Amino acid sequence: MADLTDYFDRTLGGAPVMAILRGLPPARTVELAERAWDSGLGAVEVPVQDAEGLESLHRTVEAGRRRGRPVGAGTVVTADLVRQVAAAGAEFTVAPGTDPRVAAASAAAGLAHLPGVATASDVQQAVSLGLTWVKAFPASVLGPDWFRAMRGPFPRVRFVATGGIDSANAADYLAAGASAVAVGSALEDLAAVDRLAALV
Repeated sequence: MADLTDYFDRTLGGAPVMAILRGLPPARTVELAERAWDSGLGAVEVPVQDAEGLESLHRTVEAGRRRGRPVGAGTVVTADLVRQVAAAGAEFTVAPGTDPRVAAASAAAGLAHLPGVATASDVQQAVSLGLTWVKAFPASVLGPDWFRAMRGPFPRVRFVATGGIDSANAADYLAAGASAVAVGSALEDLAAVDRLAALV
């Protein structure tokens, strides 16, 4: 699992903004992914909650390969879904919670996994699975102070602040201890994308 965990060090370590492209038609998903890449943002996550999401993932993976950019699958909540996104070419999986079965299936498929956490118990469970990068969700509810508090007991864990993050508050979460932020609807606003790009 350690080699897979290193994946996020390489992918998000130097470009700490991940784009989440949820619920969009495939063509629009690719368009916004291209906008993110053109702006120097890091990884792109495409949630896969229905057939259109899987098609958007597949199309975005193809676009990412042409540019050497990583694309992962979000809202991956079952082992079967892990297999589907692996077949579509995803490089990593993201889940809203910490599920050992999803983490194991991702590792078996050769995909790095980013589990969702919201409590110290969640973080501890993720660490017990060998995962040192986690998705703190919903970040806007947890607040920046949560990230500061978690740095004490979990100094080696890297948190991706997700949920309610935009160009106005992303820097606050990074300053509080998040190693990266994930943004969604902000990518629709060109000015917001420029502000996010300034964080990279």
